[in-house]
Amino acid sequence: MTKRDYYEILEVSKDADSITIKKAYRKLALKYHPDRNPGDKAAEEKFKEAAEAYEVLKDSDKRARYDQYGHAGVSDNGGFGSGGMNMEDIFRHFGDVFGDGGSPFDSFFGGSRRSQRSNGGERGSNIRIKLSLSLEEIAEGVTKKIKIKKDVSCDVCGGSGAKDPSAVSTCQTCHGSGYVRQVQRTFLGQMATTGVCPTCSGSGKRITEHCSACRGKGVVKGEDLIEINIPAGVEDGMQLSMRGKGNRGKNHGQNGDLIINIEEKHHDKFTRDGQNIIYDLYLSFADLVLGTDVTIPTLAGKVKINIPAGTPAGKMLRLKNKGIPILNSYQKGDQLVNVNVWIPKKLTNEEREVMENLKNMEAFDPKGKHQGKGFFDRMKEYFS
Repeated sequence: MTKRDYYEILEVSKDADSITIKKAYRKLALKYHPDRNPGDKAAEEKFKEAAEAYEVLKDSDKRARYDQYGHAGVSDNGGFGSGGMNMEDIFRHFGDVFGDGGSPFDSFFGGSRRSQRSNGGERGSNIRIKLSLSLEEIAEGVTKKIKIKKDVSCDVCGGSGAKDPSAVSTCQTCHGSGYVRQVQRTFLGQMATTGVCPTCSGSGKRITEHCSACRGKGVVKGEDLIEINIPAGVEDGMQLSMRGKGNRGKNHGQNGDLIINIEEKHHDKFTRDGQNIIYDLYLSFADLVLGTDVTIPTLAGKVKINIPAGTPAGKMLRLKNKGIPILNSYQKGDQLVNVNVWIPKKLTNEEREVMENLKNMEAFDPKGKHQGKGFFDRMKEYFS
C-alpha cells in the first residue's frame, strides 16, 4: 500500500515551521483519538498515520532525509505494523505535544492505561497528630520518635488479602488490565471513559478465598514507630506532612500521609513574637539609676549583660541573633529584654527611712539646673 505524503497528512506546507507542524498534529490527534472514536477503525488508522508523520517531520534530520529521498529515506522509522511505532509508542510520545501531563484525554478518562494499573487499590487515609514542642526544641530543631496506631500490612498474607497464592485469579471484569472502558455522550460527542475496575480496584486480580486475618483487605490494625525530623523555626499551628507515613492502602493501594500539627508549649520565661523572643527583666530602682551587670537566660544558655546607669524603666534592650531561626534560613531573630523596675510591696522601717531621705534630697535636674525640689518630684516632672 502506497503511503501518503507526510505534509499532506498533517495538512501543512513543505516550508512549515516546527510550531505549525506541532499544532497541526495536535489538532488531528484530538480529532481522531481512539477514546473519542471508540470502535472506529478508520479514525484509528488516521490517528496512527498522523503520529507517524509527526514523528518524522518534528525531527530535523529525519525531515531532511524525507525531503530528499521520500519515504525511502526514513524507512528505519517503519510503519505501525512492521516493527515501527505502536499505539503504546504514540501515547508515550504525547508529552512532546501536550506537555508533561501527556494526552489531554488523561484528565478526561482518569489517566493513561499505565497509570491506571499502577494506581490500583484503595489509598490509605491520612493520619493527623499533634506534636507539642518547647521553645528550646523549636530554636534548635529536634528529632522525635513516636508510636502511631495505624493500618499496617497484614503479616499473614503479606498484604495480598488472599489465603494463599492459589486463591488469586485474574479479574473477569477487566480481564487483568485493572481498568474498564465505558462509552458515554458528552458535549464533545460520544466518548469512551477509562476508569479503575470496580471489581478488583485496579489490581487486575480477584481473590477467591480471603485471608482470615485481614478478611481480604490486606491491612490490619497495628502501630508504627516513626522518626520525625522537625526543622528549627517552626511555629504554633504550622502543619508538616510526611508522605506515605499514614494508613496502609488496601489492595496494595498507596499509603496515606502523616499530618503533623505543631503546638508550641508555654514558656515560663520567654514570650515569642514572630522570630523574636521577649524576656521581662525586673531591677531595683537603684540598679537602674546606678547601672549594674546582670545574668539573664537565653534559649542557648545564660549570658551577662550590662545595664547602663540611668536606664529608664520600659527601655527595650536587644540581643542580636538570640531569638528563633527563620525557617529554612541561616538567619535568626533577636532576644528583646524589656527592662522593668521592681517595686517592693512592703518596706522595713530602715528601708522606709532611706526612701524618705531620697524623696526629700535635693539634686540637679537632667539639664543641670538646681530646682530646689525633691528628687522624686523632679523625676516625675521630667518623665511626664
